[in-house]
Amino acid sequence: MRIKEGFILRSICGQNVISGEGAANVNFSKLVSLNETAALLFSKVSGTDFTPETMADILISEYEVDYDTALADSKALCDQWVEIGIAE
Repeated sequence: MRIKEGFILRSICGQNVISGEGAANVNFSKLVSLNETAALLFSKVSGTDFTPETMADILISEYEVDYDTALADSKALCDQWVEIGIAE
């Protein structure tokens, strides 16, 4: 899995948001708000190939969370990113 090119994480008025930039994302006319944890994951995996397992490992290294919970949350987040079109 990979974040599609042209999606940028920004901090706007204290909120973490992803916006689409460039001609390839001309039809992506929304901002996606991320909580602190999702923003951390987005910034760590942007520009790389990753799996939910990769994201779970990041969560475990940053937070006190067990692997099963981290993996379930990572899978759910990956599914959401694919559904809204920012990852493939």
